[in-house]
Amino acid sequence: MFHDYDVIVVGAGHAGTEAAAMSARLGANTLLLTSNLDTIGQMSCNPAIGGIAKGTVVREIDALGGIMGRATDRATIQFRMLNRSKGPAVWAPRAQCDRTLYRRAVRSLLEAMPNIELTQGMVTRLILDDGHPRVAGVVTGDGRTFRARAVVITAGTFLRGRIHLGTDTQIPAGRAGDQPAVDIAQHIDTLGLTTSRFKTGTPPRVDGRSVDWSKLERQDGDPEEYRFSFYERIERPRQVACWITWAGEAVKEIIRAHLQESALYGGAISGRGPRYCPSVEDKIVKFPEAKRHQVFLEPEGLDTSELYVNGLSTSLPASVQLEFLRAVPGLENARMTRPGYAIEYDYYPPTQLTPWLETKPVEHLFFAGQINGTTGYEEAAGQGVVAGINAVRRIRGAEPVVLGRDDGYIGVLVDDLVTRGVDEPYRLFTSRSEFRLLLRQDNALRRLAPLAEGLGLLTAPELRVVEHRLRQEEDLLALARATTITPGAAVPVLAGTGTSLEEPERVAAVARRPGVSLRAALEAAGVAVAADEAAIASAAIELKYDGYLVREREAAARLAELASFALPPELPYLQFKSLATEARQKLERVRPTSLAQAARIPGVSPSDLHNLVVETMRWRRRVA
Repeated sequence: MFHDYDVIVVGAGHAGTEAAAMSARLGANTLLLTSNLDTIGQMSCNPAIGGIAKGTVVREIDALGGIMGRATDRATIQFRMLNRSKGPAVWAPRAQCDRTLYRRAVRSLLEAMPNIELTQGMVTRLILDDGHPRVAGVVTGDGRTFRARAVVITAGTFLRGRIHLGTDTQIPAGRAGDQPAVDIAQHIDTLGLTTSRFKTGTPPRVDGRSVDWSKLERQDGDPEEYRFSFYERIERPRQVACWITWAGEAVKEIIRAHLQESALYGGAISGRGPRYCPSVEDKIVKFPEAKRHQVFLEPEGLDTSELYVNGLSTSLPASVQLEFLRAVPGLENARMTRPGYAIEYDYYPPTQLTPWLETKPVEHLFFAGQINGTTGYEEAAGQGVVAGINAVRRIRGAEPVVLGRDDGYIGVLVDDLVTRGVDEPYRLFTSRSEFRLLLRQDNALRRLAPLAEGLGLLTAPELRVVEHRLRQEEDLLALARATTITPGAAVPVLAGTGTSLEEPERVAAVARRPGVSLRAALEAAGVAVAADEAAIASAAIELKYDGYLVREREAAARLAELASFALPPELPYLQFKSLATEARQKLERVRPTSLAQAARIPGVSPSDLHNLVVETMRWRRRVA
């Protein structure tokens, strides 16, 4: 049986659903093919979306017409803006989600789109054009053939996935309860692509009815009703609290006593895991001086008492997991509903991809998500957007779309992957970008909606939303720059800031002062402000950081000129405190001969490179 499509997306996790959505929005006849239709949009690990840099990615996906932001808004049961005490460049929206509501929202959003079909089936091999390294479709294990002009593979952790619970229990699986994808992995081996292995993990879950809440610290969400999506303003579900406890000395003693039973430390796992999401075994071994480690109890949803025990990811046997859980304050009588586990899986080093995520050996074959060596829902979804757009553009003979590092964190992500590769599961941070002030969560629509409009990704109602929001911001900026405020009118505006106004001044200048509200300044100057709060906040940030944005671009230009900067072999990298710890460690190990070589080391960000130049010049002056 043959079926013809423009684009086939294999896998319906966070990368696959975004790739399919982008393809369908561009008018391509799209098939989303998954091994289980009931797990479309499944949150396989923690039930949360957003966080440092990740929340900005969600807003970028939304600005381009993706579904992650909309699904999150429909499933949010707690919202917090992280890093609010710091500058807006690192503000990070994060939503705790109802796992079931999120999955339902993703499927509902997909099924509401024209040009997209959802089908269940396990892909076992690709079809290639005769005599040409170009993909032409897929074959499933039940004998069906689906032809297409492009294929996007978003297999997550399913490629030869193997779950580890201790050193003795190994279960072939893509995740708990799902079969791994072995045949397609073996087929990809024949295409000339290098394969490697990574591992990730998940913590145990507990029954909230068995928790002693009196011993926990309550953590409520922010009171304001933030939305990830620029385009929808739906009502959020009921909001709930998360809870904080600690893994202290008792937990550490149990884990030390059973360390060799861990799959990670007992030798059962060879793949490398994510540095920034370590297992509890890694925490105990690598940070022995830490007296305790924070643990978050996060609700899995509104219709269940099950809790996700964030901070205790493990590959220890289930019996040991229950033992150390009951050593955590508040969990002395905990009932473990599901054990945690580690999972090892295939990925393909992403330097084998073009900047638009097409494989170099096989034309019109795209990879997105954990298959490229990343970790995290948001990183996967961002890659899905890029792959979905470019799958359609390639089959239409159009120029691929490559997001620049100054366009968005999605551009930073893809550039890091294909240019520098990975030696551990890649996770986004604001520190990976040299344009942190430019790439904020509040201005994603301004940055990317024009591109989305030019590509034809947005509907007429969505374009009206874009026009309304951007016009509000532009009008506010123009008003602030044209309106004068007098010293008398400015007194209540400047109250509590420790500053005063000696003579009339433009509102734009006054609004740059710390603690000054743009709305209050305009209203004090006699201007009625009818704009949305989000537009006002974005305009205020643009005013406060206008000069810094200019200097940021100039610094990036200077950095490009220093790509051939020589690095002496005896540089004391570990002493260069202006560099991130990860960068210092990797530079010390590799000892690059030039700045260009240093730039290719995973974990060394553009901002680290800029600081390395400064540190090297200082060191040269000291030793001269």
